[in-house]
Amino acid sequence: MRAGRTVALAIAASVAAAGGTFVSAHRADEYLQAARLDVEPGRVGVELDLTPGIAVASEVVSDIDRNHDGKLSAEEQAAYEHRVLDAVDVQLDGRALRMRPLASRFPDVEAMRRGDGTIRLQSSAVVPALPAGRHRLLFRNTHRRELSVYLANALVPESDRIGITAQLRDGDQSELTVEFIAR
Repeated sequence: MRAGRTVALAIAASVAAAGGTFVSAHRADEYLQAARLDVEPGRVGVELDLTPGIAVASEVVSDIDRNHDGKLSAEEQAAYEHRVLDAVDVQLDGRALRMRPLASRFPDVEAMRRGDGTIRLQSSAVVPALPAGRHRLLFRNTHRRELSVYLANALVPESDRIGITAQLRDGDQSELTVEFIAR
């Protein structure tokens, strides 16, 4: 996440804390999946933060730790990352994009069991040069629907060649359509 975006999140958290309101990341019985979409000339990026609540953490850990040895090996992490990305559909102007893994970070198992361990997955797709005009990016996440709650947002593009004009979400935010203009 870029510095300007981090500052905005920090300000929002400070405002909530100053008001005396307890800020909770998510409920204990849900798998919070927060997606941030980054539309830039020549590429689309997706950052996913996956945080299991304590009531569902054992199920999520078991899904990753396939040999049940209590450790998340590099192979198990990579396999899980691919399962998550296989459940994510990204389309640009009606054409499917193949998201490629860029980076991942997995917390230790105990952090997930406490409900404060977040898996971070970063992926990207190269897109051809877009003609000037209006475009639509569709993001749909169907990973672990039975456990999950979703958040989805488009980041402010760094390039002035892309301008976000609308974000349209379905009721549970597992689907987001980003309308934008390419210049």
